[in-house]
Amino acid sequence: MNIRTTCFGALALAVFSGTAFAGALDSPKMMEPFFTDSGMKTMKSDDEMKAAWAAMSKDDQAMMMKECQDAAMSKPYAPFCEKLKALGGANK
Repeated sequence: MNIRTTCFGALALAVFSGTAFAGALDSPKMMEPFFTDSGMKTMKSDDEMKAAWAAMSKDDQAMMMKECQDAAMSKPYAPFCEKLKALGGANK
């Protein structure tokens, strides 16, 4: 019985913590304003990206820049992170 409870607890922890690991760069809600398509393959123009960046809260901006500065997290989003840095995101 004790092993069953331990296994169930470990499984529950893994399921619930999995959503906590998803960051701003993995969130469609956070990324949609920067892309022209629903598949998030084509980035908007520099002016549109700058406007979307300015419309975000300072907390969201800080979270995105923190993730962009983490090499492991930003690797799949390298072009996006480079665009944010070029638009002045790194200086905010």
